[in-house]
Amino acid sequence: MTNMIIDRRQNGPGKSVDNRRRFIRRYKEAIEKAVVDLVDQKSITDMGNGGKVRIPRKLLDEPTFRHAKGGLHEGVLPGNREYTTGDRIPRPDGGGGRGGGASDETGGEDDFVFELNRDEFLHFLFAGLALPAMVKKKLASIEEWKPKRAGWSTSGIPSQMDVVRTLRQSMGRHIALTSKERRRLAELTAEGRTDEPLEDGAQAAVAEEIHALRTRIARVPFLDPVDLRYHNRVKMPVPTTKAVVFNIMDVSGSMGQHEKDMAKRFFALLYLFLQRRYDRIDVVFIRHHAIAQEVDENEFFYSTSSGGTIVSSALSLTRRILEERYNADWNVYVCQATDGDNFIQDNETSIRLLRDLLPRVQYYAYVEIGGKALSDLWTPYARVAEEFKHLQMKQVEGPEDIYPVFRELFSPEAA
Repeated sequence: MTNMIIDRRQNGPGKSVDNRRRFIRRYKEAIEKAVVDLVDQKSITDMGNGGKVRIPRKLLDEPTFRHAKGGLHEGVLPGNREYTTGDRIPRPDGGGGRGGGASDETGGEDDFVFELNRDEFLHFLFAGLALPAMVKKKLASIEEWKPKRAGWSTSGIPSQMDVVRTLRQSMGRHIALTSKERRRLAELTAEGRTDEPLEDGAQAAVAEEIHALRTRIARVPFLDPVDLRYHNRVKMPVPTTKAVVFNIMDVSGSMGQHEKDMAKRFFALLYLFLQRRYDRIDVVFIRHHAIAQEVDENEFFYSTSSGGTIVSSALSLTRRILEERYNADWNVYVCQATDGDNFIQDNETSIRLLRDLLPRVQYYAYVEIGGKALSDLWTPYARVAEEFKHLQMKQVEGPEDIYPVFRELFSPEAA
C-alpha cells in the first residue's frame, strides 16, 4: 500500500513566515538603509521586483552568556627593571597588531545577504508616504459596497459556519430539553446510593425509571439543524473618494538620455507607489515635446522621441482631459518632470495655463532634472509657487537624488 502525503501548509518546506517576519522586524533599520542604497542601483524594469540587501555582520551578533572566573584569588605580580611610571612603551614591530595591512590569516566574515520579495521591498520603499493634501471631496457619493459582518444566520455555506456559536446553541438546546430528566435521574441515582436497602419491587421500578430517563436523554440529538449558526455578511455602502494623478514628462531633444532615464525612474517610483497604496485611482500619462500626447504606461516609460519643447501643450492637454473626464468631485494631482528648458515665447502661455490649473489641483509636484540654478521654467514657476503653496518644486542632479526627493514630495506633511 502506497501512502501519499500532501503538504498544504502555507509555509513551504524549510521556510517559516513567522521567523522571517521576526527577522525583518528586528533588523528593520538596517534593512531600510539597505533598501535606499539598492534603489539607486536598480533599473526601471527591475524597480518593482524584490532584491538582495546586505546587513553588516556585526549587527547580527547575538548576546551570549559566559562563565566568569568567580571567587577570590591571590597572586603576586612581578615588577620590571626597564620601565617606571610615566615611561612611553615603544610600538611593537609590524605584524604584531590586528588592524590594517595584509595578513596570512583566514578572511573575515562577509556581510549577511538577505533577499526581500516584491511586497517586502515595496513596503520598505514607500513606508510613511502618502498623497499629501488628500482632502476627501463629496464623501456622500457612494460608489463602493463592501461585505461586513452583521450577526449570525441559520443558513449559509460551510466555510462561514461559526463553530463556537453553533456548539453554544447545541449545548443550550440540549440542556433545556433534558434538564427535567437530568434532575430526576440525579435524584434516583442518589436514592440508589443510600445505605438503606430498597425492597425488590421498588428497586426494579427505580432501575426501570433510570433506564427510561437515560433513553429519553440519549434520544435528544447532540447537534440539530436548528443549532447551526453562520456568519452573516451584508453589503454596506462605503464612502469613497476619487483621485486622478497626471504624470507629465518632457521627452524633447533638450532632455538627454541620462535626464530621460532619471525622469522615468522617478515616475516608475511614483507609479509603483500609487499601485500599492490606492485601489481606486486613475493615472494619466502625458509625454510632450512640441506636441503633447496621452499615452499608455508602456509607451510612457519605453518609447523614445525628440523635438522642440513647448510646455504649454502638456498643460493644455491636462486641462482638456480634466474638463472632459473629471468633474469637480475628483481629487486631482499633477507631477511634472522636465529639464527646465522651454521655448522662451511659450513661458507666458505656460504660466497662464498653470495658474488656471492650480485652483483645481490639490497638489502639484514639479521636478527639474539636471540641477540648473535658474532654468527657463524654474524662475516663473517659483513666482507662481509663492502664491499657491501646494505647488512644490524640487531639483534632481543625479540618480542618487531621486529617492530622497521623491520622499520629500510625497510625505504626508509636504503640503
